Formats: sequence, C-alpha cells, structure tokens
Amino acid sequence: MTWWRRLNRQVACWRAERLRWRAEHARFKAARRAAKKNGGAASVDHPGPPPTGFALLPWLLMGLGSFSNLLQGRTPSPWIGGLGLLTFNSLYIYVTFRSFDRCKRESVSTRVALALMALLTTGLALGYGGSWLMFFPLLGLAAGATLRGPWLGRTGLLLSVFAAGVSGLRGGWGDATNIGYATFLSSMVTAAILGLSEAVRELRAAREELAVRAVEKERLRFSRDLHDLLGHTLSVIVVKSEAARRLAPRDMGAALTQIADVESVGRQALTEIREAVTGYREGSLATELTRARSALSAASVEPVVRQTGTPLAPQAEVLLGWVVREAVTNVVRHSDAGRCEITIEGAAERVRLTVADDGSGKAVSRPAEGIGGTGLTGLTERLAAAGGRLTAGPAPRGGFTVTAELPTEPPEPTGFTATATARTTATAGTTMATAGTAGTATAATASKGR
Repeated sequence: MTWWRRLNRQVACWRAERLRWRAEHARFKAARRAAKKNGGAASVDHPGPPPTGFALLPWLLMGLGSFSNLLQGRTPSPWIGGLGLLTFNSLYIYVTFRSFDRCKRESVSTRVALALMALLTTGLALGYGGSWLMFFPLLGLAAGATLRGPWLGRTGLLLSVFAAGVSGLRGGWGDATNIGYATFLSSMVTAAILGLSEAVRELRAAREELAVRAVEKERLRFSRDLHDLLGHTLSVIVVKSEAARRLAPRDMGAALTQIADVESVGRQALTEIREAVTGYREGSLATELTRARSALSAASVEPVVRQTGTPLAPQAEVLLGWVVREAVTNVVRHSDAGRCEITIEGAAERVRLTVADDGSGKAVSRPAEGIGGTGLTGLTERLAAAGGRLTAGPAPRGGFTVTAELPTEPPEPTGFTATATARTTATAGTTMATAGTAGTATAATASKGR
C-alpha cells in the first residue's frame, strides 16, 4: 500500500470518527431540548470533544502572530522562520492526531516527534522572541495530549519552568510568567479533558458491551428453559399419541381418552409457555416427583420413589426438581426402560439425588461444543453454579444413572446470575404439569392398553 493510499485511508477514518461524534452530539442536543421541555435532565451523556486531532487544530491560531510577522517582513531570515513555522505545524499535527490512539501515543516515533517539537520551539523562541514565544503553550498542549500518566505532572512543571526561563532571557521576566503559566495550564488542562473524555468513551463502550452480553445470556437462558419446557411436553404428547394408536384397534373409547389427554396436554402447554415467558410459576420437588410418577406410568415405566432425610431449602428443591424433570424426560424418550428408581438422600450438609433406570444404558446426546444450556449440559451448569455437581452415565449393572449432589443450602447467586436463577426458578415447575393434567386416569388407561 502506497503512502497516498494510507493517507486516504487515515483521512476516511478521521471523517468517520467526526461523523460519529456529530451524531452523538446531535442526539445529546435533542435529548437536552426534550429534557428542558419536560423539566428534567438530559438522559444522554455529553459526547465530549471529538476523538480526533481536529479538536486540537484550532489552537494553531496562536501562531498567527508569527505568521503575520513573516508576511510583513518583520522577521529576520524569513525563509528560516517560514521553514520553522511549517515544520512546527507539521509536527504538531502529527503528534496531536496520534495522541488519540493509545498505541500510537505511546510509540517511539510520537515521543521523538514531541522531542523535535521541543528543540524547534526552543530554537525559534531564542532566535526570534516576541510572538514566537507562543509556541511554548502549543508545545505544552501537545505534551499534555501525549504524555498522560504519572509523569505528566513532572513533565508539565519542568516544561513550564523551561519555557519561563527561555521567555525571561528573550523577552523579559514579565513575559516569562505569562508564558510559563500558559504552558503549564495548557498541558494540564488538555491532559485532564482528553483523559476524562477517553475514560467516558471507554465506559460507554463497556456499558454497551455488557448490555449486549446480558441480552445474549438472557437469550441463552430463555432458550434453555424453552427447550426443557417443550422437550418434556412434546415427549408426553408423543407417548400418549403412541398409546392412542395402539389402543385404537382394540378399545376406541380408551384411544379417545388418550387423544383427549393429548388435547389437554397441548392446552396446558400453551398456558405454561405464557407463564414461562412472564416468569410467574413456582415449583417444588414434591410436585416434580408426583408429575414424574405420572409421566413414567404413562410411558409404561414403573416408577419407584424413595426419599429420606431432612427438608431441603427452596433453592435446592428447585434445582433437584430440574434434575428430576430432565432425567425422567430422558428415560421416557431414550431408555426403553421398564423401571425407574428415583432416590433422594438428605444429609446434614449435602443431599444426593439419583435417577436410575434399567434400560439400554445409552448416553443421551449432548449439545455441540459452544452451544450448551440444554439437556444434561444445562443441568451441569446450574448445579455447578450452586456448588454442586452432576454425573451421568451407564450403570455397572445396566441401565443409565443420573446423580446430582448439592449442598443442603446452596449459596445465593449474585449479579446477573441471580436474575437468571430467579427466572429459572419461576419456571421450574412448568413442564411436569403436562403429565399431571392427565392424572391417575392416564396411568390407568395406559395400564389397560398394556
């Protein structure tokens, strides 16, 4: 890429930054006008100065006095003065435009250009004096834009003392005070304003990134809950539809009962989806176990439930209810089992839940890497966040076993996790209701079909 193309590309970047800043400034002004009409404060932050070197170019007007002296012929050796003025302005533009990029600002070439500016400013001030001393405040401005950090105060103070000394030698000690003060003020104020503006832009970008990540996490949470909700509901619908198909040739009344149950499950699923979206529903482990019995019975699987130990904390019950629901769904859909045992053993510090069947023992397929949030992967994430763990795999004597361990009182989540967990808790009992809507009549009908 030639230097001309690089220059055009850089100019295009500057224009884009300028247009973006103008759009933000226009949005801020519109918000401020609306706030004045409503008697409140603007809801949009002030964009600050433009994040390009164009914000510092107007200060070059401080050199108009030297340029006027050159045009009027009041400067000795005008060609040297003109070349010095052109070189200073070029270095100033180079340094200030690079000061808005942290990597370029801290590069060696920028520091070398700033040092050349200091040498050139000293030479022009000692050679000509007068209006040429105003290049020291411009040098302080460039130094403040470039040298942001712990060395800024010392550098600004030394530069101010040096400017005052040179001005005192060339133009008198009255000018020395003014030039020294202007140099110190320009360096400190420039560094403060540009540093604050950069921090505001970084905070705004970080806030937008956090908002995007929060939306992504919420979307993942909702997709996980929707998968668990519809996965179990559709499994029950499929089981009942198969039962109706098997019963139709022998007992049309029982088949019609199964079809009525499918309709009831479908209607209940619509209600549960609406409640899951709004986040209103509470579940308990006892309710999940009751619904698990009904779902297993409808699928011709003998349910065996054993529970010992002390009562559990509400959060632990909800998490174990998720495990029961997902494990039972997998038994119904994948295991070809005839018996399923659900065992809950509570101790002083930890509680263990085991769901074991006597089926084929094939592992349930897990989602692809990077997706997560469904099936056993979602359960593993939830239990890990609560200080527990989940193991799943074929049993030594055949079948498939899912084991979950949790503290009796899981730690309270914080931040966004707390929000997601609260909403997950609100939808914990939604899906198992599909089996409970059929109740004992469903189990009896399925047994009659067998």
